[in-house]
Amino acid sequence: MSKQLKKITSLVSVFGLVMILAACSNQPINSHSTGIWDHYIVYNCSQFIIWLSKHFGGYGMGIIIFTILIRIIILPLMYYQTKSMLKTQELAPKLKELQQKYSTRDRETMQKLQMEQQRLYKEAGVNPFASLLPLLVQLPVMWALYQAIWRTNVLRSGSFLWVQLGSTDPYLILPILAALFTFISSWLAMASMPEKNPMSTSMTYIMPIFIFIMALQFTSAITLYWVVSNAFQVGQVLLLQNPFKLRKEREAKQRAEKARQRKLAKAKRQAYRGKRK
Repeated sequence: MSKQLKKITSLVSVFGLVMILAACSNQPINSHSTGIWDHYIVYNCSQFIIWLSKHFGGYGMGIIIFTILIRIIILPLMYYQTKSMLKTQELAPKLKELQQKYSTRDRETMQKLQMEQQRLYKEAGVNPFASLLPLLVQLPVMWALYQAIWRTNVLRSGSFLWVQLGSTDPYLILPILAALFTFISSWLAMASMPEKNPMSTSMTYIMPIFIFIMALQFTSAITLYWVVSNAFQVGQVLLLQNPFKLRKEREAKQRAEKARQRKLAKAKRQAYRGKRK
């Protein structure tokens, strides 16, 4: 199976998981709800949010604190995912060279390309599909939080600052913040890449628009969750893949490599002059 096919298969699997979870009942959740997903996961999430709300100043604060706690819990997984992704990005120039070297599309050449790519990944200690594992773990956790808010009537009937959690934001402040934090986190992640990717660049602008449009349709409780989650994502990107720090490190490596090349060239010239004498 080719690398491209494996990647497509993995992405289809992730998408399928999202669809399965999305197909779960959207009926209000309560103590009489049945099933592992509804009774043991979504219901307990909603009860914990309600408990937090009673102790920390209302349902809005309960949603905020619970969202932050979930993001902190999955932070080690995101660290693992980010480090794996950064290693893969650093290999991009070498992978591009291999693709140019084995540019023909016949079966034998494609097999050679796959073997060389696998060898390169192995030498660098990179598993190109390792970053999918945290995503598979994260999806059901985040979807449980989403449904706990969406399917708990009391969480949607409260108020927070200027909004009713069960209604849309009349001033559009939360949708704008959700889109803004989405754009900032995406831009920072894109800026950390050693080479610009047209797909990543386009998604940096498309996703905030998508989030904004979706936030206009959902209740403020869900939009508040998006705002907090995406704001946390900004801090997470700055912590785990700070583009400014990575850029300085790459520039330092480039300067060191150029200095090494100059030193090597100088040594060769001196050796050549010594032979002529």
